[in-house]
Amino acid sequence: MTPAQQAMERLRAWPDLTACKAGCGTGQALRFAREEVVHFHTGRDVDLHLTRRAIQRFRYDLSASTAIQLVPGSHWVTVHLDCATDIDLLLTLVSVALKAHQAAPLPSPASSGCNFHRVTVLPRDPVSEH
Repeated sequence: MTPAQQAMERLRAWPDLTACKAGCGTGQALRFAREEVVHFHTGRDVDLHLTRRAIQRFRYDLSASTAIQLVPGSHWVTVHLDCATDIDLLLTLVSVALKAHQAAPLPSPASSGCNFHRVTVLPRDPVSEH
């Protein structure tokens, strides 16, 4: 089972999330009430819909993580899942996203405009050629 499948299985057990097809057209998604919150694009790459305010609040912590990719102007962050710690980070950020979306008055206009095809995720441990 890929890291993204593991994360999806754990998140599907959350009562506030419902599985659906990703609005961007690639992969599966989980939605919370009125909008999609998580897109599972590959076995390791996941886009998470945070609000602008949540990204600003946690910008320094997010940018310090090697698992997180930020795209300027996007309300989504890309999480690259390499290990169990990355899955735990994703679950924590999904909790932050749910809280942020509960506080937001209306769905964001960027609800399906995730970062897929806007982010290139490189492996953290480069393979050396011999």
